[in-house]
Amino acid sequence: MISVKNYTKKYGNRDVVKNISFTAKDGAITGFIGHNGAGKSTTIKAITGVIKPTNGTILINGIDVVKEPKKAKSQFGYVSDSPDHFLRLTGLEYLNFMADIYDTPIEERNEFIENYAKRFGIYDSLGNQINSYSHGMRQKIMIMGALIHDPSVWILDEPLTGLDPQAAFELKKMMREHAQKGKTVFFSTHVLEVAEKLCDEICIIKKGELLYEGTLDDLKATHKEQASLENIFLELTDNKD
Repeated sequence: MISVKNYTKKYGNRDVVKNISFTAKDGAITGFIGHNGAGKSTTIKAITGVIKPTNGTILINGIDVVKEPKKAKSQFGYVSDSPDHFLRLTGLEYLNFMADIYDTPIEERNEFIENYAKRFGIYDSLGNQINSYSHGMRQKIMIMGALIHDPSVWILDEPLTGLDPQAAFELKKMMREHAQKGKTVFFSTHVLEVAEKLCDEICIIKKGELLYEGTLDDLKATHKEQASLENIFLELTDNKD
């Protein structure tokens, strides 16, 4: 579970994120949606410990990200919004590097690599350097690296960007499987159709302010004339300054 309480991030005198609170629950897929520049990535970077909050508390499975960063980071797998990392390593070298960081046993990592690489259609490319991969293949290998230690919490920043339809289908299936095990999936997306079909819970952010947190059904119940999440999102974000 992810618990964000009164999180604020300032750069100079500018509030990038303004005193927001929400929870990404166990057993649910929570979508974090908002326009570019709304504060999604700034919030995710604070949740993952990449940056420190100006104010507020962030807990991962009850562990404070600021006070116990190493213990908190062992709880989650994080896929950033850029897959262009460790380009000189082969795919297999990178996955074993990530597995070593988290002390993933050899037998478990080998089983994971074979299973997920085949699901993503990159098994035959694991011996090639990542710099030879397409954007979509790099995204797949970064997703695998983040999940190789079987974390209870998945944190994914625009994870579907660049994936081919089959890989996107597989990732969405994996996300649902993870949530069905009683674990946490938290991901940002600007593709509202994906959020509407996949998410159990929705958080909507605009200009650093949280406009909504809750289920999609509850959101639709308060906007009965709106036919889709896209229409509701546009109404909320266009009319609230």
